[in-house]
Amino acid sequence: MPPTLGDDGGAASVVRELDPLRVAAIFGAFAFSYFVSALLRAIVATLAPEFARELHLGAGHLGLLAGVYFLGFACMQLPVGWSLDRWGARRVLLGLLVFAVIGCVGFGLATTLGQLVLARLLIGMGVSASLMAPLALYVRLFEQPLQLRLNAWMLMSGSLGMVASTLPVQALLPLVGWRALFHGLAALLVGAMVVIAIVTPAHSSGMQDRARGIGGYRGILGHPMFVRCAPLGFFSYGGLIAVQSLWAGPWLTDVVGASAVGAAQGLFAINLSMLAVFLAWGLAMPRLTALGLSAERLIGWGWPVGAGVMVAIVVLGRGAGAAWLAAWCVCTSVITLSQPAVAQAFTRAEAGRALSAFNLLIFLGVFVCQWGIGLTIDALVAAGWDRAAGHRAALTLQLIGNVFAGLWYWSHPRYHGARVARARG
Repeated sequence: MPPTLGDDGGAASVVRELDPLRVAAIFGAFAFSYFVSALLRAIVATLAPEFARELHLGAGHLGLLAGVYFLGFACMQLPVGWSLDRWGARRVLLGLLVFAVIGCVGFGLATTLGQLVLARLLIGMGVSASLMAPLALYVRLFEQPLQLRLNAWMLMSGSLGMVASTLPVQALLPLVGWRALFHGLAALLVGAMVVIAIVTPAHSSGMQDRARGIGGYRGILGHPMFVRCAPLGFFSYGGLIAVQSLWAGPWLTDVVGASAVGAAQGLFAINLSMLAVFLAWGLAMPRLTALGLSAERLIGWGWPVGAGVMVAIVVLGRGAGAAWLAAWCVCTSVITLSQPAVAQAFTRAEAGRALSAFNLLIFLGVFVCQWGIGLTIDALVAAGWDRAAGHRAALTLQLIGNVFAGLWYWSHPRYHGARVARARG
């Protein structure tokens, strides 16, 4: 019988009961679920030429189709956080993944843009806890160094899913078609659900703080660390995902002049570089933490580097190929440390709500940036600009948002209450 998660030191007791193989099994089950979630997130970038050809979709339509996933994802974050704190990772994630399976099947059967959008919305809602559920569980199960490592490696598994969404998907397209691909992804999600149900510890039903209603978020949203990181989550983290999961592909075709296959190869390289950087973060963070280099400090030092690379991309235009986009993604990856930094400022009992509230900001940012870039490009093209200039202008607006977020972060004093919060948990 699997151990349960309770309060008053329950997390520590579970840490003692779980052997390394069980830890690896728990991580592997959630990582596979998040792998499929990330593949579903990014697959529109690879399939964009196919959708444009078969369904006659413009840039704004593609932005909507890709972004509605994140809208569904964002809408679920506050209920997900409350539910994670009350019912635990296993029950919440398994319940939601049912909707993702239905969405994948529906997407494969859809024949109109409206049907695709509805199915994509269901997918986004269904996978909305694929990252938050394990991160909240790790806060309850493990101490900080292992949390930081597993958090980074969860993001690595997501990057692996995004790698799989490029050349492997491009190779499968002529063999099975995009509709069968989505039916296959539905089957993979069902397999992930079975494994999660078997290996994940049960959650105690007797939690002391039941996170009653939406009021449970009042203190979280006003917390100094949350306020400090909020614009970074919206503009910088959200913008990173928006570009990586959609607009990097059209940039390579419309600005750089790559073919569809060449763009898929570029996306493969970009996502492979992100996989490598998250592997490196997972290996390095426990050591950096031991040296006193906190996530907060690394973010403050690192965000200007990513902004500088984006300036170079906008200026170079056609000369900024996949290597430049990969460099920007790698340099901007320091922003992803904001997620565990926010979580560690709260108690274990608040972890689900804190993570999900911050994730809400991130994915609202993805939706706004992803659709906004598409609308900007379409509007400028309609005004007589060429598509390459439209892309460069849209990325300039994204850059302005990134700089604002970084200056906001710098202008707020460093928060020192994380250790106190962890002790209370």
